[in-house]
Amino acid sequence: MTRRHSTFLTYLVEQIAKHWQEPDAGIWEFRGTKEHFTFSKLMCWVGVDRALRLAQHYDKGQLVKRWTRLRDEIREDILRKGYSEKAQAFTIHYGSDELDASLLLMTYHEFLEQSDPRIISTVKAIYRKLRNGTLVQRYRVKDDFGRSTSAFMVCSFWLVDALWYIGEAKKARKLYRKLIGYGNHLGLFSEDVDLKTKRPLGNFPQAYTHLALINSSILLSEWNAKRKRIEWHALPGRREWW
Repeated sequence: MTRRHSTFLTYLVEQIAKHWQEPDAGIWEFRGTKEHFTFSKLMCWVGVDRALRLAQHYDKGQLVKRWTRLRDEIREDILRKGYSEKAQAFTIHYGSDELDASLLLMTYHEFLEQSDPRIISTVKAIYRKLRNGTLVQRYRVKDDFGRSTSAFMVCSFWLVDALWYIGEAKKARKLYRKLIGYGNHLGLFSEDVDLKTKRPLGNFPQAYTHLALINSSILLSEWNAKRKRIEWHALPGRREWW
């Protein structure tokens, strides 16, 4: 990493430190409202955590110390305010009991251990309450367009991954096989699917859907066993940036 790269990385973390406690419109871009969306806080945590791993690898002690405090502060905030005992799940925003399919990505980003009961109960709650047959809705709260009558394909594949991560491989494979049927004759997928008619809606073809499809396909295939996980703590430290 060049000095320019390290400066840019530090800038990014400083921006997270400056703004992570502010409300926003969330990943789904709610109009006319700002909340402390749990997914937004999660992505702030991810940003700091990944920057911290780089700082550890390159033996940047002062940054490690500072960024560890920030990462842990964000994590504790999410654990304290983002989880609803009533819903038995991490919810769409602080103070809410409503579910949000984007929080399935807590497994992908390794926010908590896969065996953590809060992660398991979140995935199971979404499986029960946001799934409509095979398809998964982003949420069921009323937004500026009313109540959604469609499902996001990317969320459906996220559920496949999350089920696999918590040890529900059989459910994951069954859901995956059904989702494949929503591609057209060329194997292309849309952004949304109407819950009643099952017709494709939104952007077509949708890149995010296909990225999620590829990730799920690898995860459930024999190739997953051949992928090597990066054990950051085991890598030798380096004193210079790239």
